[in-house]
Amino acid sequence: MESVIRGVTIYVFLWLIFRISGKRTLAETSPFELVLLLIISEVTNQAMVDSDHSITNAFLLIMTLVGMSVLLSFIKHRWPAASRIFEGLPLPLIRNGERLQHNMDKSRVDEEEILMSARLNQGVEKMEDIKEASVENDGQISIVPRSQ
Repeated sequence: MESVIRGVTIYVFLWLIFRISGKRTLAETSPFELVLLLIISEVTNQAMVDSDHSITNAFLLIMTLVGMSVLLSFIKHRWPAASRIFEGLPLPLIRNGERLQHNMDKSRVDEEEILMSARLNQGVEKMEDIKEASVENDGQISIVPRSQ
């Protein structure tokens, strides 16, 4: 039972940390962020397993973590408002051609990243040609170009 409590606690803690750190944290990982994630996984492993390295404990922890994921998925499906709590809403960066600097700062996105997404996804090369831009829940930047 202790392993289940440890697994649930670690799952909730990591969810909170990644939720607080922002949507862009996991969208694109730099080498530094990859190393950080590897260290987090090792520390998490030690916290969940403690001194019980048995295969039974490993199975129990895997079932607990998958069960948490299924439970959260069920809650989001059953109560759509819960999805906003767990995943948040897309954050607008440009609305009607106007930059929303506060949101850009909040999501740690600069104009170059918006333009890169615009070039890759819409073939848009100038900020003036962007009508809407948002950071989606998965951390990607979506672009709506101005009508030509």
